[in-house]
Order: sequence, then structure tokens, then C-alpha cells
Amino acid sequence: MSGIFLALVVVAAVVLLLLLVLRLKINAFIALIITAMFVGIASGLPFQTVLDSIQKGMGGTLGFVATVVGLGAIFGQMLESSGGAEALARYLVKKFGQKKAPYAMVLSGFFIGIPVFFDVGFIILIPIVYALARDTKLSLLYYGIPLLAGLAVTHSFIPPTPGPVAVAEIISAQLGYVILFGFLLGIPVAILAGPVFGRYISKKIMVSPPDFFEEANTSEEKLPPFGQIIWIILIPLILILLATITNVMVTREVIEKGVFPDLLMFIGHPFSALIIATLVAIYFLGLRRGFKKKEILDLSTKALGPAGIIILVTGAGGALKEVLVDSGIGDVLAGALAKSAWPPVLLAWALAALVRITQGSATVAMITAAGIMAPLLVAFDLSEMHRALIVLAISSGATILSHVNDSGFWLVGKYLGLDEKQTLQSWTVMETIIAVSGLALTLLVSFFV
Repeated sequence: MSGIFLALVVVAAVVLLLLLVLRLKINAFIALIITAMFVGIASGLPFQTVLDSIQKGMGGTLGFVATVVGLGAIFGQMLESSGGAEALARYLVKKFGQKKAPYAMVLSGFFIGIPVFFDVGFIILIPIVYALARDTKLSLLYYGIPLLAGLAVTHSFIPPTPGPVAVAEIISAQLGYVILFGFLLGIPVAILAGPVFGRYISKKIMVSPPDFFEEANTSEEKLPPFGQIIWIILIPLILILLATITNVMVTREVIEKGVFPDLLMFIGHPFSALIIATLVAIYFLGLRRGFKKKEILDLSTKALGPAGIIILVTGAGGALKEVLVDSGIGDVLAGALAKSAWPPVLLAWALAALVRITQGSATVAMITAAGIMAPLLVAFDLSEMHRALIVLAISSGATILSHVNDSGFWLVGKYLGLDEKQTLQSWTVMETIIAVSGLALTLLVSFFV
């Protein structure tokens, strides 16, 4: 088949996916599977081959993602239920003081957003935003936007949050490099979209804490120590980074392969690193703080509920990628892309942004863009670092222009007391700043790796 026809199949597939999700309100998991079937059949694959490709893509992707997302969900649940998120935010606000509290809030969101889902972290920490706004008589947005920026950046940029984990697996990027670049690029992006933009927009929109707000009187003695929370959060990140560095040194023959490097790479694999971090969290944040074993079991089971749909959607994205590979569409598009002026970072960002703006879900946007980009990347001799930057480009694009078709838009508006226009002026602009500045920094770094 001609390259033009196969390219049209991909365009039709994206349109079909959006129609299924938006017009027919079909679950994203089912919609992605249907789209994968359409791509396979339209490209001329035998029916059985299409089904085999979907099975292979689902299995290959979920073998990694299900384990990481599942462990990460339990890890985050222990941090949330123990009061660790609140303890971290309170400590930082106390150390920074009220004048620099926006920087305390962006850091709180940044670190809490690594193990805890975005909406959960926001709901846990919003009372601190209420209290600060009440005491200083400033707009809620002065503190709320920095908190949201910190949460949104790590939710999209830094594993073990599901989005970057799924994208990294689909396009075969090393999580260690994704974590490294996620921190290096994420911090300036969060500061720009958070304290800097928050200071500006809070002067334009005055929002007071809700009348029903009553500050919680949780004693600081009952909360976990700040230092303990920080090192528990950093355990998996440090172990994964250590394994990545060790692997690079062995590959480049800086150190000899042996038992010790193998051990470092074993404990730094995302599976091992997250198992260690989760067990440490269960012991120090659970058992040591008086949680009964049955309570910890119930919390672990509860944590896996929200992770289930993310895991399934990710698997469906892997199925779409596999069909694109087996049908030969990936090779055709890769050849066309290699001759075009579009750098892969920019194309990845644009694909994710298109799906995000149209259907609202950042996770679906990430996975769809990753599924299309994965077979295209074979045309480029990309280093591991460059693949990690592709992950961040996709994550940035999937953050852009949150509006009325995104559940986060309504969640933020409700808790900050904003109408639709004010939410567009604040939250939507903040998300777009993250997307555009993330792209700019990712493109800049891509020229040097």
C-alpha cells in the first residue's frame, strides 16, 4: 500500500478515537482497542494477526506498567493516609514563612505529586491554601496556583506517576533518565507556572476562602517527621537513578561487569526500587505509627482501584503501538518523518497536545501520542537521553489548555470557588504555561544530548 494511504489510516484512527470518546462517550480503554482493530484491518493485516498484535501489545506493555503503577499507588496511599503529605506542606510553609509561602506550596506539590495522584494531593493540601489566604487576606490563587503547578508538573514529568511510566514503557525510554530530566526541567517549569504566574493572576482575580472552611487542628506531633517523608519519597528515585548510572558505566566499560554492579542494577530496577520503598512506607508510616495490619491491607486494596483504569488504558495504548508496528504503518511514517523538518520532540508534543485539547484526558493524550510515536522513532538513532526527552515532550503536550472537557478543570474551579471564566483565566493558563515552557526547555536540551 502507498505511504499516503497508510498515513490517512493513522489520521482516520485518531479521528475515530476522538469520536468514540467524545461523541459516543465510550470508555477510553474500549475506544483504544477498537481503534487498534481499525488500524490493523484498514492496513490489510489478516484478522487473526490483528488480534495477535493486540494481545502481544497489551501483554508486553502491562508486564512492566501494571507492576510499577500498582506498587506506586500503594506507596502513595501510605503517604496520604499517614498524614505525610500534610506534614511536608506544613513544614515547608513554616520554614519559608508567609511571604515566601508560594514557593513552599510549589515545592509541596512537587514532592507530594510524585507518589500521590494529582486530585488526591490537591484535596489533601487545599486546607493549607485556605488557611494561608485567610491569614494574609490575599487571593486563594496566590497560594493555590503554585500548589497546582507543583502537583501538575510532577504528575506529568516524574515517575512513578502513571503517565510518564506508561509513555516511557511504550517508547522504550529508561525511567532513570526520565526522572533526571523530569527534575531538571520540571523545577523551573513549576516555578514559572506557579509562584511567578500565581503572583500575577492573584492580583487580577480575588478569591476568598469558603465560608465553611475551618482549619484542622491536627497536632504536628501526630504527623510524620518532615525528614522521614522526604527520604521515603526519594528512596525509589535515588535507587532508579543509581541503577541507570551504573548501567551507563558498565556499558561504556568505565567499570567492569560483576556481582556488585549487577546488584545495584537489580535493586535499582523500578520493580525492586518500588517494592523497597513501599515496604519502608508500610513499616515507618503504617506499622510504626499504630496502623493495624488489617488497616494496611485495606488501604493497599483501596489504592489499586484508581490505578486499574490507568493500567488498562496504558495496555490499550501498547496494543495500538503494536498494531502500528506490525502493519508497517510505523515504518512508512518514520521514513516520512526522517525527511521532514519536524524534530521528533516537537512532533511528539504536537500529537499529545492535539488529543489533549480535543478530548480532555491527559493520560489518554499521553498514551495515544506515545503509541503513534513509538514506531516512528526507529527512523532516528536516538540516545537513551533523547528518548527520555521525548517522554517529557509528550507529557508537556498532554498538559496544555485544560478546559471544560477535563475533570481537573471542574475540580479546581470547585475547590477554589472560581466560575468558568476565572478557571480559564487561571488554571487553564497555568496548564498551558507548563506545556509551552516544558516544550521550550525540552527542545533546548535536545540540541545538546
